[in-house]
Amino acid sequence: MGANAVAILLISYLLPQIVTVDGVMAALAAAFVLGLVNAVVRPLFVLLTLPVTVVTLGVFLLVINGLLLWLVTAFVPGFHVNGFLGAVAGSVLLSVVSWILTRVVQ
Repeated sequence: MGANAVAILLISYLLPQIVTVDGVMAALAAAFVLGLVNAVVRPLFVLLTLPVTVVTLGVFLLVINGLLLWLVTAFVPGFHVNGFLGAVAGSVLLSVVSWILTRVVQ
């Protein structure tokens, strides 16, 4: 969760046209809610959209990740994503930056 919060802050600082965060607490809350959504809602979405995911060779998972990031904005005040395409781009950036931060810390 800590790497996600730092990644959210970093992306909002470097690319405010995609993701904006009002502060550190909003980033921590967004990372926490995103973790919950990924643990509870994401498996259900992946299961329900499995045929589409198979046909698109897994590319549809980017859409699911974007939708889930967009969903988090509804629950966390101070965390904003600029539209659906911004959510998809933000989810990709969040995954990459979080992966890099995790690798650097280990």
